[in-house]
Amino acid sequence: MHKTKAEKIDLYKLHKDQYVAPKRPQLVDIETAEYLAISGRGEPGGEEFVAKVGALYGTAYTIKMTRKFTGEQDYGICKLQCQWWFDDERQDFSSAPKEHWNWKLLIRTPDFVRDNELAEAAKKLLEKGKEPEVQQVGLESLTEGLCVQMLHVGPYDQEHETISKMVAFAEQQGLEFCERHHEIYLSDPRRVPPERLKTILRHPVRKKSR
Repeated sequence: MHKTKAEKIDLYKLHKDQYVAPKRPQLVDIETAEYLAISGRGEPGGEEFVAKVGALYGTAYTIKMTRKFTGEQDYGICKLQCQWWFDDERQDFSSAPKEHWNWKLLIRTPDFVRDNELAEAAKKLLEKGKEPEVQQVGLESLTEGLCVQMLHVGPYDQEHETISKMVAFAEQQGLEFCERHHEIYLSDPRRVPPERLKTILRHPVRKKSR
């Protein structure tokens, strides 16, 4: 009897409520998820940022294709995500110089991907002469819980307008922002003009302290 091939996993379809956002703020409860992750600091789009995006995607596709060729469970590669924060919590995106921005690039991955697969992917990429940053990619669990989420349409440098709406919405609910700002990039900026870029903005919230 032939073994039935398992259906390809699509994490966006499985967790559609987390990746379909309206153009108005809403509350969402984000469960724990697994990610390939790599951290850095400095201007988005700068040399370090670009190198680490390449390392992250290279690792993601190497793990996926290795599993596919060996007959293991296949899955689709998710879109790029990123957490952003500052050393000084009083700073925000409008006041902090870009060289002071901290970031963690993320690609959501199924929870069956293991550390040994990650190590093997890094080894293969280094043997092919790829960037040494592949050795910095790790597997991480992220639990955000209750969040305010909203779709931003337009240039990245206009996100502060959307974030202001999210902050006001949270305050109306008796909540306040906490933890790290999170973005999910639905559009490829290399192919989509700035005014049409679609980005889900997400921020964890907690009950407002008196």
